[in-house]
Amino acid sequence: MLNLNDPTLLKTASYIDGRWLITDNQIPVINPANGQELVSICDADVEDANRAVEAAHRALPQWSALSAQQRANLLRNLFQLMMQHQDDLAQILTLEQGKTFAEAKGEIAYGASFIEWFAEEGKRIYGDVIPAPSSDKQIIVLKQPIGVVSAITPWNFPNAMISRKAAAALAAGCTFVVRPATQTPLSAMAMAELTHRAGFPPGVFNLIVGKDSQGLGSVLTQHPHVAKFTFTGSTGVGKKLIAQCATSVKRVSMELGGNAPFIVFDDADIDEAVQGALASKYRNSGQTCVCTNRILVQKGVYAQFCEKFIEETAKLKLGAGMDADSHIGPMINAKAANDVDELVQQSIDQGAVLKLGGTTTSQGPNYYLPTVLTNVSNDMPIASNEIFGPVSPIIQFEEESEVIELANATEYGLAAYFYSRDVGRIFRVAKALEFGMVGINEGAISNAAAPFGGMKQSGNGREGSRYGLDDYLEIKYLCLGGLNNT
Repeated sequence: MLNLNDPTLLKTASYIDGRWLITDNQIPVINPANGQELVSICDADVEDANRAVEAAHRALPQWSALSAQQRANLLRNLFQLMMQHQDDLAQILTLEQGKTFAEAKGEIAYGASFIEWFAEEGKRIYGDVIPAPSSDKQIIVLKQPIGVVSAITPWNFPNAMISRKAAAALAAGCTFVVRPATQTPLSAMAMAELTHRAGFPPGVFNLIVGKDSQGLGSVLTQHPHVAKFTFTGSTGVGKKLIAQCATSVKRVSMELGGNAPFIVFDDADIDEAVQGALASKYRNSGQTCVCTNRILVQKGVYAQFCEKFIEETAKLKLGAGMDADSHIGPMINAKAANDVDELVQQSIDQGAVLKLGGTTTSQGPNYYLPTVLTNVSNDMPIASNEIFGPVSPIIQFEEESEVIELANATEYGLAAYFYSRDVGRIFRVAKALEFGMVGINEGAISNAAAPFGGMKQSGNGREGSRYGLDDYLEIKYLCLGGLNNT
């Protein structure tokens, strides 16, 4: 099943204080493409999670005392190792998660780009000198690492979701403990192996994998030595974790659910809009927090857009991620496919029209056909819920003010997209949309130099960009007095 150039990248245990933790209890890792077990991994428990946090706490003084350049050198080593082993890392990712090999290679490069970015940005953590109220005083502002950072990451991007959190934390001088999803732990374990090869001191990067999600989560959110907690996942789970962090007033950053509108105005380049919608909707089988959830098309171009979009969607080939001709891989498991199908069927019952797909296939229960629904309203289940699957509901609108109201009519505010060639409209709509990220005539918006994050119940904090360091730093104010004394 696995044909790695470097088989030692395949690890099956947690990584704590520079050592691999071998336990008797095992957790199977399943290949979504065929339902077969890839490997079994060691199941860590609450005591192991406590040891991981303690290891990070012990390593913190040494790590934070290094110069920014020394930390940058180690991060640069990690970046180079990730790119050197890109094919192997992508194969591991595809086999445990399901996305196509081409997408997996893209994720490895994307994750590595955050390592590279923060290797450099960590050298630009600037403080301030503020004019004092009198000549015998001096006001200085320092920025210092917040301390031990814990993280919980999801299964849909098992490399990148860790990379962009760990890169900022480590560059800022923090130490790091992460619990990846048990469905996709192998990418995280391979990354831990590469931090070891890159020369990171023991305890700086720690990985804990176990099926006791409640117990491990309690340690990562409530341990007194954890200063900051970061999470990517559903809004419902995020709210519970925030509440747990509140007991010790930890700093939190959250990247939660989304319900992204993709708006096509009648002055848009329709061919470009179709391609942008395809790229935004069907990446990772639609299992992406920023992917298009609702396509809203102005009445004058509705029929034209639907015809072209359905034609292009029908060309997408569904298959195993390692098949060279696959455009879309399986969903993570049968439950995910069933949940998507339930939203589709409920919306059809309420009047939506199925134009394409709308079912699983003979390839297996995890495979859901790329699907298009028309005659959709914004209150149907397929539009009001986060789909997290390869389904495109298309909604018709008439006026600009109407579509802004429709787009904002959600508790989420992560990403939005719109296509228009009217400069005035571009600025009006971009300002009016209540979303943390807006793609304008562009369906792919994520990159390391830009601040990734949402508004409303899509979370708080930003990942990537120069703003991405802020959540990992404490601001300390120094007041120096008596400077005129001789």
